[in-house]
Amino acid sequence: MTIEAARNPHPIYFARAFATGGLLTFMVHLNGELAGYGNPLFSSWTAHGTGIIAAVIHLLLIHRRRRPKPEQTLRAPLWAYFGGISGAATVMLTSTAVNSPLGLSGTLALGLAGQVAFSVAADNWGLFGLPKRRPDRRDIVALGLVVMGAALIILLGRGAA
Repeated sequence: MTIEAARNPHPIYFARAFATGGLLTFMVHLNGELAGYGNPLFSSWTAHGTGIIAAVIHLLLIHRRRRPKPEQTLRAPLWAYFGGISGAATVMLTSTAVNSPLGLSGTLALGLAGQVAFSVAADNWGLFGLPKRRPDRRDIVALGLVVMGAALIILLGRGAA
């Protein structure tokens, strides 16, 4: 796949990513609510416990239909298993931030800015097995716009911190 083809994905991927953003917003809100009734650790344990139950049910439903052949299974690199640690930290940190003066929109705006900044860095340095790709002008402008948008939401919003 060429770099240009990778930059022009099928529209269904845009729709899926957009839906994921809405779902992420809903998740952060619910985790914040849980943290308000308990604490961020309770919120993280509840979210991940529910996720485990959902994953087990899903696996039981698809297990018979999609059984990989032993020669098709690849071993994931060790660092891939640390996603759960970052997930737990994310739930705890967002649960705390959403209950601060930042609110839901400020928390998500800063989170998005952090995601874009980290992804540009990961592409640039080829982190986690990604192919190295130097950021171009569009990447830098997009990062700047996301950061400025986050600043506008936080500094000029009704719930300014």
